[in-house]
Amino acid sequence: MKRLDQKICLITGAAKGIGQAIAELFHQEGGIVLISDIDDTQGRALSKTLPQSEYHHLDVKHEAEWQKITDYILDKYGRLDVLVNNAGITGFLETKGPFDAENVDLASWQEVQAVNSTGVMLGCKYAIKMMKASGGKIVNISSRSGIVGIPLAVAYAASKAAVRNHTKSVALYCAEKGYQIRCNSIHPAAIMTPMWDTMLGKGEMREKMIKDVEAGIPMGKFGEPIDVAYSALFLANKESKYITGIELTVDGGILAGSQGKPTE
Repeated sequence: MKRLDQKICLITGAAKGIGQAIAELFHQEGGIVLISDIDDTQGRALSKTLPQSEYHHLDVKHEAEWQKITDYILDKYGRLDVLVNNAGITGFLETKGPFDAENVDLASWQEVQAVNSTGVMLGCKYAIKMMKASGGKIVNISSRSGIVGIPLAVAYAASKAAVRNHTKSVALYCAEKGYQIRCNSIHPAAIMTPMWDTMLGKGEMREKMIKDVEAGIPMGKFGEPIDVAYSALFLANKESKYITGIELTVDGGILAGSQGKPTE
C-alpha cells in the first residue's frame, strides 16, 4: 500500500516550486491531491498531469475562500486527511518594498504577513474543522528565515517566525482537545526554486552567485524541491505518528553551524 493511499490532501501554493514537488510526490504515493494556488494557468496544467487530482483557486489570505473550499471538501469527501500550508511570498516581486528594518514599507509588510502568517492561521483553523472527527496532519512550510534574523527581509522573516510559533500552538491545542491531529513545520533553506531566479540573475553573474551561496552550505550545494517534499511526506503519514509541534530543517546543514547568521 502506498503511504498516502486514498488520503485527501490539500496543498496551497502548489502550482510551482516546492508546492508542485509536494503535489507530485503525494500523488505518486496514492493521495487524492487538491492543488490550490492563485496561478490558475499553471495550477490547472499541473492537475492535468496528475490523474486523481483537482485544481482549486485559493487565495489563502481571504477567509471566504477557505470557507468555500472547506464546504466543497466536506460535501464531496467528508473529511480532509492532510493539509500542507505551502503558499507564501517574499514580497520582493509582489510588493514595492523596501524591506530593511529601518525603512520597511508598511503596506508591503502587511501583504507579506497576510499571505504567509494569516494564510497559515486560516489554513490551520479550517483544517481542524475538517479533521477533528477523524484525525489528520497539518504541515506548515516555514523557512530558515523563521529561525534567524534577516535584516533586509524583515517582513518575510517575521512572517515565517509566526508560522513556526503558530505550528506549536496548533499542535498543543489539538493535543489538549484530544483531536488526533498532528501539526509540524518544515524550515527549508537554499532550495533551488523559481523564488531564487530573480535573486540569482542570469549568465556568468548567476553562476558566480550560485557558487557564493553554495560555499556557505555545509553540504556544498543547493537543495531541490523534492528534498522538502520528502520531508512533507514523512510528516503527512503514519511514520511520524508520535511527532507533533516540531520544526524540521531542510537546509544542507546551514543552521547546524556558523552559517546560521545571514549576510547581506
